[in-house]
Amino acid sequence: MAEEMKRTSHVVLTSHANQIFKDTPPINWGAKDPKERGPVIATISDKQNRNAIGSHSGSYTVYRALSIASGAFPKDHRPELANTEGTYQVKPNPAWFEEDKIVSIDPFGADVNIHFKDYLDKGFNIKPSIAVTQAHLHIPEVQEAVKAGKLKVDGKVVKEDGSVKCTKIALEPVWYLPGMAKRLKIDEGELRKILFQETGGMFPELVTRPDLKILLPPIGSTTAYVFGNPDDLQNPEIELTCRVHDECNGSDVFGSDICTCRPYLTWGIEDAARTAQRGGVGLIVYFRKEGRALGEVTKFMVYNARKRQEGGDSAKNYFYRTECVAGVQDARFQEFMPDTLNFLGVKKIHNLHSMSNMKYDAIKAAGIEVVNRLSIPEELIPADAQVEIEAKKAAGYFTAGEVKDEKELQNVQGRKLDD
Repeated sequence: MAEEMKRTSHVVLTSHANQIFKDTPPINWGAKDPKERGPVIATISDKQNRNAIGSHSGSYTVYRALSIASGAFPKDHRPELANTEGTYQVKPNPAWFEEDKIVSIDPFGADVNIHFKDYLDKGFNIKPSIAVTQAHLHIPEVQEAVKAGKLKVDGKVVKEDGSVKCTKIALEPVWYLPGMAKRLKIDEGELRKILFQETGGMFPELVTRPDLKILLPPIGSTTAYVFGNPDDLQNPEIELTCRVHDECNGSDVFGSDICTCRPYLTWGIEDAARTAQRGGVGLIVYFRKEGRALGEVTKFMVYNARKRQEGGDSAKNYFYRTECVAGVQDARFQEFMPDTLNFLGVKKIHNLHSMSNMKYDAIKAAGIEVVNRLSIPEELIPADAQVEIEAKKAAGYFTAGEVKDEKELQNVQGRKLDD
């Protein structure tokens, strides 16, 4: 495959020479200075400057195309970035400058009007892939926790109306293909070929332009919600409560009771806020990976197959029915999930809200220490979701508190574990 890529590269320099421009900024992934690293440019309006495959806001590109086709959207629009700077600037940390540590997002994707002002002044059409703002979350379950006395109103983290103050960080995917391939332990050429084939040839540059190392895929983004001081995420001595959550629209938004997704998410938010109130910091990272990255259509068909099987829904066939319909039990590949944690500078998680060994193993493999793991409390599990829990237990999912260093945890929390 390496030889094939070399041959392809030679072809690019001849048959695709009109796509290569001398003024295209190079990207030196892992460089400390943003000017040396170079901006990621995937805007279609300036083809001569493009140094990435795909386009910004990947999951919305088709909508943008339809809007342009209808005449409602100016094709040559350039964003006015004045006053769009984040309400908080994530401080660079060593993970930003290791080529293999962050490979699925761009550490310099926020505040491009600051990092790459010189390029913008020269007319380069650069768009951000990260944005930061402030918000108040109004969540019924959290407000119920306040009424029940499980969460106190302090006017700082939890407001008088029961809302929770947080910092929101939106991150679009920016894939550094050499690092992605290395993480998956495959050849870069093989990865590029499979991405090209399995997307129906959506991005020919994957095989015609091996000089382009960045792909902005047409998939959903990630959002991080920080409770407390975001600077504290980088301090391993300050207690961090974290929930890494994969999208489940039916449960998260509409409250479907066939799974534990919304209860796990809202309990994570409640505990993250509680941690911030006692001097720690809370973090919820929300990934758009609907239905284990298989989509809602597949998920709903699996629901039907599970309910209609002989003897009714059962833990025994929970994962099996998914594999029958989709061909795989889970397509999320958590290997890239820790990139967001590394971007934020997380070195230690004192309380990880997750039953998933896949998530836990990926976080540990990224060099992040986990002190305590927390499974969802029994009383929060909907009746119709018992099958899911039993299936996960049978599959070896984490089911009880696992504490690496109980004394350390108690010292950091300043409380007993069973409080």
